[in-house]
Amino acid sequence: MNKYLFLIFTFFSLILNGQNKSDTTLNNSNKEKQIKGWSLGAVPAIAFDSDIGFKYGAALNLYDYGNSNLYPNYKHSIYLEWSRTTKGSGINQITYDSKYLIKGLRFTGDISYFQEQALDFYGFNGYQSEYNHQLEDDNDKNYISRMYYRIDRQLFRLSFDFVSNKENQNFKWLIGYGLYDNNINKVDINKLNEGRDADKLFPAVDTNTSLYEKYKNWSIIPYEQENGGTTQLIKLGLVYDSRDNEANPMKGIWSEAILILSPTFIGNKYNYAQIAINHRQYFTIKKEVLNLACRLAYQGKIAGEMPFYMLPFVFSSNKPTRDGLGGAKTVRGILRNRIVGEGIFYGNIELRWKFLRTKFLKQNFYIALSGFTDIGQVVQFYNFNKSKIPSNFSIISDNESLHIGYGGSLHFVLNSNFVLNFTYGHANSKQDGNSAFYINLNYLF
Repeated sequence: MNKYLFLIFTFFSLILNGQNKSDTTLNNSNKEKQIKGWSLGAVPAIAFDSDIGFKYGAALNLYDYGNSNLYPNYKHSIYLEWSRTTKGSGINQITYDSKYLIKGLRFTGDISYFQEQALDFYGFNGYQSEYNHQLEDDNDKNYISRMYYRIDRQLFRLSFDFVSNKENQNFKWLIGYGLYDNNINKVDINKLNEGRDADKLFPAVDTNTSLYEKYKNWSIIPYEQENGGTTQLIKLGLVYDSRDNEANPMKGIWSEAILILSPTFIGNKYNYAQIAINHRQYFTIKKEVLNLACRLAYQGKIAGEMPFYMLPFVFSSNKPTRDGLGGAKTVRGILRNRIVGEGIFYGNIELRWKFLRTKFLKQNFYIALSGFTDIGQVVQFYNFNKSKIPSNFSIISDNESLHIGYGGSLHFVLNSNFVLNFTYGHANSKQDGNSAFYINLNYLF
């Protein structure tokens, strides 16, 4: 697997408080300084990958805490991410969240464009599709290509969610819209080979050097879907939220059930419906210091036909995703998009310890450690044509079972909401990879 060398791993933050910079009012619940005005956290995105080149850019999160005693809640949040690699990959993302833009509603909007030259693709139905690391290990005699389990995907995503927001009301309704424009192709080997030594060139991608090309050749991926397509979604849901704090709750429940519709009357080619059910619960072990966070979730198709390119998206009310199960956002330590099917189950349990609280540049700051175990499994299989698979080639095993990852994280948290985490995850099975290191913003849930 590719190895990432992170050149910058330090955490820095720029603080911009538009008003009342010298305010020293304390929040009664946690004895922290009452923050007012604007706060900006920034993290550099700088790394090197021998396959996709040098990565550069930044992720920024701005919070407006207003002029009243809202902290640790905020009036407005604006998340910006811009990054590029020298060989053409990139992330362009803007996310806005506020309970105060529209009276009585919480609005979350996202517009993003992801250029992913080497996106993970391991087939369908978890362990029913074999993962063979030897095929992408250039030191192994069975090596084919490091791009064997990769595709090129250009994804444009637009998402708007509206959640009712009445004071002291735990039950809420949700209505939302999402547009996902997937442009999928084989990896652009010529681009990735630019600047590489002659003995390190990737072989040309054809039906023998890419799982995606084999799936196309065997009609596992239907011809009319092989290059992606555009899907518009309507989301309807109910939410119960009794958390004491959104960024890292010490206690409370956050549960939701969301109906996801892809109707043809708004221009979709494929008509289908899904349901996503998430339950998150938080338990205080020691006030302000130690807590347990748990999540159980199910997402499945309940009607219609889903195109393969819409399978690797996991939905919830708080933020959109561009990946299936596996990786930094769902089941840590497991290969990204390893657990893909029409119905999935996943869960996380995480012990969080805030072991140091202090002030940083006159702002509230704490450091936390966490240990976690994550699980996931396909529970509703994606059915496809198996008639053209060669008899001497097996991609199907008989069983699917739990995929398990475990590890730990170190979190640096500014003003309760800007969270930078360094996470190490390890896969329990070699069929799910080995281990992974992530640098991300926010707690997982």
